[in-house]
Amino acid sequence: MNKENKEPIFEFDFTLIANFFCGIDRQGPGSDEQTLRALEFIDTNRTGLRIADIGCGTGRQTEVLARHLDGTITAVDLLPEMIAGLGARMQKAGLSDKVTGIVGSMDDLPFADNSLDIIWAEGSIYNIGFERGLTEWRRMLKPGGAIAVTECSWLSAKTLPESAFIRDNFPEIDTPSAKIRILENAGYAPLAHFILPATCWTDNYFDPVAARIPGFLEEQGHSPVAVRMAGLMGEEREHYRKYGTYYGYVFYIGLKPEE
Repeated sequence: MNKENKEPIFEFDFTLIANFFCGIDRQGPGSDEQTLRALEFIDTNRTGLRIADIGCGTGRQTEVLARHLDGTITAVDLLPEMIAGLGARMQKAGLSDKVTGIVGSMDDLPFADNSLDIIWAEGSIYNIGFERGLTEWRRMLKPGGAIAVTECSWLSAKTLPESAFIRDNFPEIDTPSAKIRILENAGYAPLAHFILPATCWTDNYFDPVAARIPGFLEEQGHSPVAVRMAGLMGEEREHYRKYGTYYGYVFYIGLKPEE
């Protein structure tokens, strides 16, 4: 979108981004059902699991993990406002004893080598890069530990018309087969991958985003930067409406082999 004075969402001030996205339940496409589906491919029949949820946002998926796993979760996000929202969510859900939120960058995570049973990252690994994230985070997993991430991928063999939105927001997009090769080259055994349904985008993300825009603009006094950001959110929704059959999120689950 680097034309006509437009820029990707992530180039806006972090405070503005936090203000917008803290006002919706989920900060990206997904669903509770798909989080649980991914869990089915991981051996979770153990007690005292140590889990990291990287790029957790306000923790919708963190709550699902906490309710279904026997262990503790460290949830990490770059924005303090997201961690505050996570804390409020966990307190309301009665899960504060299982979840600890910390403000931090995913390229400087505070986890020791071989210390985690599960690494989770829904809609966030693109911030560091799919290959880089898989490669750098592997050392933190115990042998036999699992990683589960969602990544935007091509879903159609047809060629999508030239798209500034895709180029600027998902520069590493590729086919699922190419992503699985990256997973393997990073030292994981692939366990499963599956496409998130379109409703994860439309019903669970774009509809709440659209509902949030009027209140957000009112809070920001309809400032030019807020209006521009709201416009980009609308363009994102329209782009998916037109071209969503070409691309979408895919869950990739891998295992760090026993050494």
